[in-house]
Amino acid sequence: MKPEIRKFVTHVEDVLVEGGKPADPPLRIAALATVLRNPWAGRGFVEDLRPEIHALAPALGAEMVKRLMPLADGVPAEAFGKTAIVGVNGEIEHGSALIHTLRFGNYLRDAVSSSEFIPFTNKRGGPGNSITFPLRHITKGGARSHFLTVEFSIPDAPAPDEIIIAIGIATGGRPHARIGDRYSDMEEMKHDQTVRPAPS
Repeated sequence: MKPEIRKFVTHVEDVLVEGGKPADPPLRIAALATVLRNPWAGRGFVEDLRPEIHALAPALGAEMVKRLMPLADGVPAEAFGKTAIVGVNGEIEHGSALIHTLRFGNYLRDAVSSSEFIPFTNKRGGPGNSITFPLRHITKGGARSHFLTVEFSIPDAPAPDEIIIAIGIATGGRPHARIGDRYSDMEEMKHDQTVRPAPS
């Protein structure tokens, strides 16, 4: 069994200026979306999704990562994320089945040398629905500088019996990030008794 793919769509944005100040270096956010036929649509309630997961997820992961990584134009990725949008004739579980498996996600992890959790969204929607998903640092989950969002849309997808699967990367964090991170907060709070009362 192979994924029945209708098309691939790429999204790239280069942030050159933020807050009126040049971004040095510029930030590139890149994403690749795959529009494919939902293999479970029209079959009623399917109890066991594993045969299709095993057959389709590795092929999707390998092909999508192969197409995504060159969009970074040779710059190492520092953040990543993923999403699934299921057409209205499917279940959210159908999209989740294809992205929430190591058989899919490990291709992206390996490509960016990460063993971290990949942030995600999954939902149901119609054509033109916003493809919106978070990114986070590939190795430092608490690095708020790399809390980013990918957002774009495909006017004719997903059709009722389709699924959009998308993955994304960023070559850095937000330009001029300056709010600290979870780790610095934890260190400060050890010494700041006004934030949380000390145990009695």
